[in-house]
Amino acid sequence: MTDIIESEVKNASEKFKDIIYEIKKVIVGQHNMVEKTLVAILADGHILIEGAPGLAKTLTLKTIAKIIDADFKRIQFTPDLLPADLTGTRIFNQNQCDFSTSFGPIFANLILADEINRAPAKVQSALLEAMQEKQVTIGKESFKLKEPFLVLATQNPIETEGTYNLPEAQLDRFMFKVIVDYPDEKEETAVVERMIGGKIPEVNVLLNCDSILNYRNYVNTVYVDPKLIHYIVEIVSLTRNPAKNTGLSELKPFIQYGSSPRGSLAITQASKAIAFMRGRTYITIDDIKSVVKECLRHRIILSYEGLAEGINQDFIIDKIVSGIETPFCEIK
Repeated sequence: MTDIIESEVKNASEKFKDIIYEIKKVIVGQHNMVEKTLVAILADGHILIEGAPGLAKTLTLKTIAKIIDADFKRIQFTPDLLPADLTGTRIFNQNQCDFSTSFGPIFANLILADEINRAPAKVQSALLEAMQEKQVTIGKESFKLKEPFLVLATQNPIETEGTYNLPEAQLDRFMFKVIVDYPDEKEETAVVERMIGGKIPEVNVLLNCDSILNYRNYVNTVYVDPKLIHYIVEIVSLTRNPAKNTGLSELKPFIQYGSSPRGSLAITQASKAIAFMRGRTYITIDDIKSVVKECLRHRIILSYEGLAEGINQDFIIDKIVSGIETPFCEIK
């Protein structure tokens, strides 16, 4: 049975290399965003992306949707958006003297929630139910969402006027927070050359939704050594109380709140998914380190002192990871 699983994992790893190759036909650079989006799909998580406009966030998710033959919907969040614009509503049919349900754009596999922080709290809370419960309530009925279901929400860090900050409870529902930066000159030149003809390159369909759900079952079988579980929990625990490690006590004044246990779960599940994509049936320290920032940076709330000192969450995570002992795990 183990040999069968290892064979399936290796085949899947080759398939995801092909998927990344197809994505690169359209997207130049942005490897971290592409990789973390695929990991989130495999790990059944959601992503918050922070970056300036025009950095291929929409195009990336739209391209992935084509490659895995999934339904894609883009929702532009605005201050006048209503929950019903997202989830759907009940409509009265005069001819039949009855109500029918009109489903909203949330009923798709991949959802791009563009500028999520521009919508008021009641719209954000409607999205929260969909993300956490994988269902939507319209009137007195609840409706299951399609599987796989992923929300990729974006925030513009430049313009904050007229925005509504996401509450910590909703931020915690996102598996990843990915920071997207501008491309370098070489990458930007490649973007211009590729798009100068005005036509986006076509991509091939390589998977379907059933295959993704099947791969998730294999991700769940990826082995996590107990020492690595302890390592993950120690990292997350130190975001709450860094003074437990004498070498990290200097960080305590900078942190108001640390990560919840969802941070530990997110790191573990994401590490399993990335190990699966890399063709392994077990996770390694490198897998953990490759996802730890994206899993924790939105779960750490800085104190006023930390903000005043110009400290950011990535600095704190780097200090914690470098300040604790790396466990040795024998690969059998």
